[in-house]
Amino acid sequence: MDNTYINIEWRPDLEHPVLIAGFTGWNDAAEAASLAVDTLVESWEAKRFGGFASEEFFDFQATRPQVSLVEGVTRRIEWPENGLHATARTLQELGGRGAVLLSGPEPNFRWRTFSKVLADVAKDLNVEMVVTMGALLADVPHSRPVTVSANSQDPALIENLSLASSRYEGPTGLTGVLHSLCAEYGLPSVSFWASVPHYLPSVPSAPAALALLESLSNLLGIEADTSHLERTAGDYQEQITAAVSQDTDLASYVQMLEERFDAAAAAGGIRNLPSGDDLAQELEGFLREHRRENGEEPS
Repeated sequence: MDNTYINIEWRPDLEHPVLIAGFTGWNDAAEAASLAVDTLVESWEAKRFGGFASEEFFDFQATRPQVSLVEGVTRRIEWPENGLHATARTLQELGGRGAVLLSGPEPNFRWRTFSKVLADVAKDLNVEMVVTMGALLADVPHSRPVTVSANSQDPALIENLSLASSRYEGPTGLTGVLHSLCAEYGLPSVSFWASVPHYLPSVPSAPAALALLESLSNLLGIEADTSHLERTAGDYQEQITAAVSQDTDLASYVQMLEERFDAAAAAGGIRNLPSGDDLAQELEGFLREHRRENGEEPS
């Protein structure tokens, strides 16, 4: 592996691991994805084992380093970086798997190189699936459940797990490049996208982070401590509802969004990833078949 682009401090030994990634910036409306990944790192006590080289991937005028004081005296520069964490052991909370967690700002440069290096790391650690989490601004009301779409470029995953094949055309972020490269590597991958109210772009959305984690749980059969997020989500709803009620125009707009949302839901137009044991069984069957095809499990 080219050490120009990544520094691996130690190699985690994981059983049937999954790689879960979330990037701040364009892919992270209302900080939903980064909140979700940070929650997993803390809940699973994941340990840092490496990171990507900042100089190779960031424009420091666009993504600036931060200066902080240590003990009120020493100035320390904290460089933007994509850090890699891993669970220290196989987790029952993760369905008997291990996990690699990637977080940090969306790089400014060399997306193809970044994606290739990450895919090489995934292959080296025997990662069985890559899952990215993101959030986008949409015409949705804060007062209704957060909708999450699940997409894949893997035909077998789309068929076996009833996922959607993305029909989007237009500008993309790093996640789009990463999933395209995963397809080239034969590495199964899924992307989750939460929809957050476009009239609240700068308010961190704990409800959207929770919705992403619920979708991830449905897919992988995972458990994580989300108690802090749940408390924050309750405060979010109360504070936003109170603020909206004081603005007549905004309240009318939100009511219109609620009526549109409810009509779409009644017509079956709003669909989340299904929950339950059936999905977990389908995924496990898919992964077993994938291992057989790669000679990792006897027929």
